[in-house]
Amino acid sequence: MSAATELTPPPPAPTASEALRPRAQVMIDAWLALDRDVAALSNGSGRPLARTVKLILEPLVIRPVQNPGLAGGALSADAAGQLHARILAAGPDLAATAAWFLRVKTVRRRLRVTEGNPQEKYFSRCFELARTVGMPGVDAEDRAVEVVTEIAQASGDSLLGRIRELLRDAHEVTRLEALLHERWAERTPPRALAPASEVIAAMLDTCPTGHADAAFEALRISDAGSAAASTLGDEGTARLLGLTAHASPPVPLIGSTASKRGLPRPFDRSIFERLFAALSGGAPVESDLDGDELLAEEIDRSALPWELADEHSRIMMLLGREVTGALDASGPAATTAAHRQLASRWNREAYVRRALRLPAEVSGVPASVLDDIHDVRQAYLRRLWVRMHGRELRGQVLGADDVWDTLDGVLRSVVMDQRQRLKIAMGRGMPAPALPGVA
Repeated sequence: MSAATELTPPPPAPTASEALRPRAQVMIDAWLALDRDVAALSNGSGRPLARTVKLILEPLVIRPVQNPGLAGGALSADAAGQLHARILAAGPDLAATAAWFLRVKTVRRRLRVTEGNPQEKYFSRCFELARTVGMPGVDAEDRAVEVVTEIAQASGDSLLGRIRELLRDAHEVTRLEALLHERWAERTPPRALAPASEVIAAMLDTCPTGHADAAFEALRISDAGSAAASTLGDEGTARLLGLTAHASPPVPLIGSTASKRGLPRPFDRSIFERLFAALSGGAPVESDLDGDELLAEEIDRSALPWELADEHSRIMMLLGREVTGALDASGPAATTAAHRQLASRWNREAYVRRALRLPAEVSGVPASVLDDIHDVRQAYLRRLWVRMHGRELRGQVLGADDVWDTLDGVLRSVVMDQRQRLKIAMGRGMPAPALPGVA
């Protein structure tokens, strides 16, 4: 049991001649010894904020009910020493709490959550994260988003909360369903010609060096991204790309519920699930659109090529579809710089080489990760679509200089996700089978 939670016995009553120390001053002295590590929980003079004392130190560190000897307004030298030591012992937890609070505040701003005092809302949750997780790590953003979203939804003070409220209105849902079917009935196949393969190759050959402006502009002017979507309605095409589980993309539902752990493939998501995935994922929506306008905008987007609204986003889907051929062991040769660099990143992953070299039953790689390794194009394109969709909601227009960072970043994200899933599987005691030829 840590020093922050163990019980302390009541100290002996002080003698008449024993000097007593003000409890508040003991706490301040101990806090100042923690220095800058707890700055986010301190005031301008470096002392603990009133809410830090009220919400963290008293109930979670000192625990005066369990430790009555530390509860008085004036403490004996022995009790003062115990209190001082107790706060110092909690230093790592308090430093991690401060770090989590900074992360959570940043996400709160991005999600445009404004109601309530952030210290009141998040201090105890940040301490909980500090005790269970430690300092923020690679998944800190996702954890911070979960905290902010959960608390915001519980109090109904977020944009997502307002959207949920709209979807509880039967008349509003009926209006949105009519708009949805109207937009899908108006869908027409893209009229642009299929993009020239040499322009795509030039784009993928120059984007890693940052000299792709001319090729990117040629693709944009020719509506190449839209043209590349012309076959997505053909039976099986979008399914092969991992964007739907159906033979062809279905008309989405309006929906009213969603779970981050059970989201369907991009084209199979309801209108609400699409917004939920972006808004609960930390995407800062900078537009002035309110809930009903965001719903209408998402309905419009769902009926467009690649189910994306911006031609730049559609070009990225085209480029992603082309470049992921290099990640397939049986695919075409890596002909451009982008092909070669992505293939190199993918093939130097030890778990990928292991999964591709050994039979599934002896590779030690979980089945779900094996599926994503063998169908990496699908995992990649799903993540790329989500990233493009999020950028559109945030109003971030993608340019030529962003292309390589996006293509490479999506693969890094896929790799990190698979590594994490492997780590979790190993942590749960997944058996490591004996390998042929290995002692």
